[in-house]
Amino acid sequence: MAESYPFPNPDHEVPVLLGDWFNGDAQEIMEDFLARGNDPEISNSFLINGQPGDLHPCSAQDTFRLKVESGKTYLLRVVNAVMNNIMFFKIANHNVTVVGTDAAYTKPLRSDYIAISPGQTMDLLLVADQPPSHYYMAFRAYASGGDFDNTTTTGIVEYVGNYTAPASPALPSFPPFNSTAASHNFTTQLRSLANRKVRVPIKYPVDVPKNVTDILLFTLSINLRQCPNDSCEGPFSERLMASVNNVTLQLPRTDFLQAYYWRISGVYTNDFPDNPAIPYNYTQETIPRDLARPQNGTSVNILDFNATVELVFQGTNLVGGIDHPMHLHGYSFYVVGSGFGNFNRTRDQPNYNLVDPPLMETIAVPRNGWTAIRFKANNPGVWFMHCHFERHVSWGMGMVFIVRDGAGPNETMLPPPPDMPLC
Repeated sequence: MAESYPFPNPDHEVPVLLGDWFNGDAQEIMEDFLARGNDPEISNSFLINGQPGDLHPCSAQDTFRLKVESGKTYLLRVVNAVMNNIMFFKIANHNVTVVGTDAAYTKPLRSDYIAISPGQTMDLLLVADQPPSHYYMAFRAYASGGDFDNTTTTGIVEYVGNYTAPASPALPSFPPFNSTAASHNFTTQLRSLANRKVRVPIKYPVDVPKNVTDILLFTLSINLRQCPNDSCEGPFSERLMASVNNVTLQLPRTDFLQAYYWRISGVYTNDFPDNPAIPYNYTQETIPRDLARPQNGTSVNILDFNATVELVFQGTNLVGGIDHPMHLHGYSFYVVGSGFGNFNRTRDQPNYNLVDPPLMETIAVPRNGWTAIRFKANNPGVWFMHCHFERHVSWGMGMVFIVRDGAGPNETMLPPPPDMPLC
């Protein structure tokens, strides 16, 4: 049975997978930057469906081409699998209509560009409504700080028919590489369908938790740690780390899930903080150096089954502020608010969108800003939450929620599969 959409059925569905290419071995690159304690080597190019595009001579013959017919509509299923960058995407001379993100439909949002985080998915409607020709679709990075791959990867939207193709399609014009405003403004326009009447007889209710039982504030920071006994390779006496509430996650030898299910003691503690241990001006231009030193931890935060959670991610300017695309395993969540500077509950909470906030699985917390999410803890188990920049999670920007079992027969964590490997 064909899927029923809350918008007119598209004529074709097209996967668009964005990735990146490294000339070196990715595992060696990862081991190298962790040993040096510095930023990783940047990628050599980005990819669309496995190809860097015809701006790179090696890919000229194999550049991804989307053949379209005038008047038809194409549903682009866009996935950002880039390791360390939020990406801008545009199609020259065309607008797209965003109709979904992270497997949840949204109110149609017409735009000439999108901003998409690592690990995020987005559904776009493209109408072939321009004069028949060739047009570039292109991705390039949004980067608010640090070194980054500044190359542009291209695909070609190619109209079917008889016409003289241009020698080189025009490139779309992008926001500046460091345009935090462009990234944030796009994201904050996303809205869920709520109970809006749609073309097909399907309703998309929004169940935003109103009576919150657990209020959490998590700071997201890049940190510095002194290298003991000159253990860092290269000329650095300090290494980069990352943290949530100034706790750098250390992965134990026995994993959290196994320890929790089999009640193995000594693997983790239950005291991950609900709030920063030391409140300060998180986004001021200069922050005292001693606040940049994180603590190692294997602590978890315990949630009761069916707890209603409000979690505010607060970006900090420690070691230079940057965006953080945050992802929570096991849950989708409603993004109810965001802004710049330090979160202020008295000022900011009354401005939450509790009517039609987008339901998402990954959200980019803006540079030196905050984002508030809400969800109901109705999926018992052990769930990893982390920044989706590979370098940040490798430096320790992650934490673990444990959601207790409920009382009902379908409210308990499932046992491991019988064929699960022993090691």
